Amino acid sequence: MRILLAEDDALLGGAIAEHLQKVAHAVDWVRDGMAAETALRTQSFDLVILDLGLPRLSGRSVLARLRDRAAPTPVLIITAAGAITDRVALLDAGADDYMVKPFALAELEARVRALIRRSQGRDRNMLLHGPLAFDPAARTATIGEEVLDLSAREVAVLELLLLRSGRVVAKEQFVEHLCSFDQDVTPNAIEVYIHRLRRKLEPAGVHVQTVRGLGYYLAKP
Repeated sequence: MRILLAEDDALLGGAIAEHLQKVAHAVDWVRDGMAAETALRTQSFDLVILDLGLPRLSGRSVLARLRDRAAPTPVLIITAAGAITDRVALLDAGADDYMVKPFALAELEARVRALIRRSQGRDRNMLLHGPLAFDPAARTATIGEEVLDLSAREVAVLELLLLRSGRVVAKEQFVEHLCSFDQDVTPNAIEVYIHRLRRKLEPAGVHVQTVRGLGYYLAKP
């Protein structure tokens, strides 16, 4: 999934970005509120991780402008303010969740998963498709008792196909959701990832279908 991280602290921002990238999320990291506002107006994200104390434009203002546009993007606030009144005000302003600094990166990752799951309308962790089971927490896919050997990119492509099961996903959508600003991934590269996935899924009867000129979808099991 593609995540916008707005955090001006270099140490914390770098740690968050590195941790989320290791579990196959695409992370765009900006360090001030105006950059966050520009990114949210011009790009599509699955989640925003937003620090309140940003320079140039506060995190509260970024959140307010996002909600004024009626954008449904989930927002996870990270803040040093721990008072109940502060937390209630953030939720009332349109935040979906918050974490008080300092926090464990493992908990942040879990909250990210939960917010993305809710935004996709899912009420359970596992993504199932016929004999295929995908665990977003462990980032593993299994068929029966066998764990599939998938690269991080293949995992990300498979997850997006499963999240949009029954719908065609265009190559451009894969690029948009899986790649951050500084990554150069072309639609042709998506074809390669799809080809590799097919070789690993089709022996078990899980088929990725092509809709010529449009994209790909998972066929009904």
